[in-house]
Amino acid sequence: MKKKITTGDIPATEQLEAELAREKYKHRYHSVLRSTIYTLVIVAAVAVLTATLWLPVLQIYGASMVPTLNEGDIVVSVKGSDFEPGDLVCFYLGNKLLVKRYIAGPGQWVEIDEAGNVSVDGKLLEEPYLVEKALGDTDIEYPYQVPESRIFVLGDHRATSVDSRNTAVGCVADEQVVGKIIFRVWPLSDFGKLE
Repeated sequence: MKKKITTGDIPATEQLEAELAREKYKHRYHSVLRSTIYTLVIVAAVAVLTATLWLPVLQIYGASMVPTLNEGDIVVSVKGSDFEPGDLVCFYLGNKLLVKRYIAGPGQWVEIDEAGNVSVDGKLLEEPYLVEKALGDTDIEYPYQVPESRIFVLGDHRATSVDSRNTAVGCVADEQVVGKIIFRVWPLSDFGKLE
């Protein structure tokens, strides 16, 4: 038996065009969604690799670097170990990351007087980043010569910072160093390069 086709069974041209447009939109939507997800995954992977291998991002804990860095600040460091006096250095001590200021390198002589004035190889350091000087918690004898493959570091809050003046931290070995802190990203009010 033959079925009779009536004009009501045949979709109108507008209906076909609308269905075709809907299918094209659905295909385009899935394509854009897939492309966006791939892009986000790639960007996230690159960001993680960059942060891990070249520019570690760190959060500051403690008050040893006040007023330069405060607890909760988020900073970016650059991997490496080529430092100048006054550079902010990040290093591992056990399983903790510490931030201090580079003062002297291997073989240099460090002297700190009762008033907290720091001299390296007989030359008084200019330390404009300090609010107040202090001898602090020290259990080493001065003048002190920095051992080979190590650096001498001090916190900016000299009265309370435990650093290379104390054998609990001591001089930092090359393999402990993460890098030089160059930039603060949080809080936004203090966003910018660090000196």
